[in-house]
Amino acid sequence: MAKDESARAKPAGKTSGAKTGAAKTGAAKPAARTAAAKGARSTAARSTKLGPAERAAAIQRLKEKELDVLVIGGGVVGTGSALDAVTRGLSTGLLEARDWASGTSSRSSKLIHGGIRYLEQLDFHLVREALIERGLLLQRIAPHLVKPVRFLYPLKKHVIERFYIGSGMLLYDAFSYTGGRPPGVPHHRHLSRRQVLRSAPSIAPNALVGGLTYYDAQVDDARYVASLARTASSYGAHVASRVNVEGFLKVGERVVGVKAHDLETGERFEVRAKQVVNATGVWTDDTQRMVGERGTFHVRASKGIHLLVPRDRFQSNMGLLLRTEKSVLFVIPWGRHWIVGTTDTDWHLDKAHPAATAADIDYVLEHVNSVLSVPLTREDVEGVYAGLRPLLAGESDNTSQLSREHIVAHTVPGLVVVAGGKFTTYRIMAKDAVDAAADALDGRIPASTTADIALLGAEGYQAAWNKRGKIARAFGVHKVRIEHLLNRYGTMTDELLDLIRSDPALGEALPGADDYLAAEVVYAATHEGALHLDDVLARRTRISIEAWDRGVSAAPVAAKLMGDVLGWDAARVKLEVERYLERVAAERESQLQPDDESADRVRLEAPDIVQVD
Repeated sequence: MAKDESARAKPAGKTSGAKTGAAKTGAAKPAARTAAAKGARSTAARSTKLGPAERAAAIQRLKEKELDVLVIGGGVVGTGSALDAVTRGLSTGLLEARDWASGTSSRSSKLIHGGIRYLEQLDFHLVREALIERGLLLQRIAPHLVKPVRFLYPLKKHVIERFYIGSGMLLYDAFSYTGGRPPGVPHHRHLSRRQVLRSAPSIAPNALVGGLTYYDAQVDDARYVASLARTASSYGAHVASRVNVEGFLKVGERVVGVKAHDLETGERFEVRAKQVVNATGVWTDDTQRMVGERGTFHVRASKGIHLLVPRDRFQSNMGLLLRTEKSVLFVIPWGRHWIVGTTDTDWHLDKAHPAATAADIDYVLEHVNSVLSVPLTREDVEGVYAGLRPLLAGESDNTSQLSREHIVAHTVPGLVVVAGGKFTTYRIMAKDAVDAAADALDGRIPASTTADIALLGAEGYQAAWNKRGKIARAFGVHKVRIEHLLNRYGTMTDELLDLIRSDPALGEALPGADDYLAAEVVYAATHEGALHLDDVLARRTRISIEAWDRGVSAAPVAAKLMGDVLGWDAARVKLEVERYLERVAAERESQLQPDDESADRVRLEAPDIVQVD
């Protein structure tokens, strides 16, 4: 996140009493300063860590007790559902077959937005709902992770287009208010051609006649999901990644649990629950087939690819929103880079590792170059990633026209399915899914409380941000480093600074990835549930897409740091590095292929991460 963006973020509410980040005063405990919230954790001395010991304890509890709710799927909707359920007082479990956010939820456009293009489709309900959620995330739930971002919409026609687009943006602003709560971002503005070129000199002068600017928000999606899982765990949910659900337990027609396989140890066990929530995204249909249920709806995978190019290749103090013949194209500021995307095409191949093709990359470059004075080339592209949107299948063959609404269904007794939607509205989807599960449970279940529950690191963030200069001086760390940590960990930054204080070598940057510190690798393994090198380089950090070599230089150092705290021997460290390098090579080669089938075949030549058979 660019510093100027993060400096503008102003979380709502007072943070008096926070001691966050001060070297001598110690860290205020985040996520809940109220007596009730403290009490929610005190019954079992809840930990905010999500390391190997916590994972093992969670699996043990999953084997021993019948849960009220078991959630399958560790993306944003699944982790959000676990947090929603556990904060209603329900005993809750959460299983993810791979790493947190390893699918769709780490490969998005990194935007928290209402979807301004949906206004043109007259989907006012979706836009308003998403904008309300945007405000909550910016101001209450995760101000350390969700930041305002400014966009330019270039105008190519004078009066008519300005009136038409301006009216839509006026409506966009109006929808972002609810219950007297301000939207958390400034309103849209009209700009003349001269004003646009002054703010974005890289835009070709003949590409526009003027423009409009508006604000949305952005987030490190994978970090957000890992924080959700960790927050749910801190409230008492039993969460475990790398546990694959291989089947369902049934009594008659009723689902009463799942058959699970711990991919780290090879152990197979059963988990029993009164209600199971299927939140597996693009895998929804596959999961439903395991229960022998055909389903009343289907989820269709749409591939979207994004490119990362260096920040100096496009001179602008704001992002871009461009119309294409199919959808829209974003140019989004992202630290030292721009994220450029996306595409919208059907995908019927491997869901775990969708691959970008040469044609995908050329499509994105062609459309962004239509407004640039100096075109981008393939040599400018430093990172590429591809993700799959879980769209509800409908009448249209065009994936860009499929619904971004979500659906919740109690398809068979004991099993709730939630599908569709978008990242921004995950909390509503989770609420609706747990509502459906609660309706089938005995007793009166409290309503959702997640609109008022901050993620770990959020409480006291603004106070810590205001003290960032003092924190930097106290620890002898550059102020920019503290800003980086605060905007990734919030008030949990104290825990990383404690690591650096105990071992100053952890304050050094990783090779080829100057934005990330060695302490972040250690912390990912001990506190954030990272079990493999790929988890750290691809999701706890974004080195795999941000580093010029995609993490090849950082891999041996990061693997050694992880191995030291996770107990890996030299052979295991070497294998983790080899697997990661094979992944990088396969991805690079797949991005030279002409079509999906060729790219998929090349990408799958790389073995998956280390796991027990």
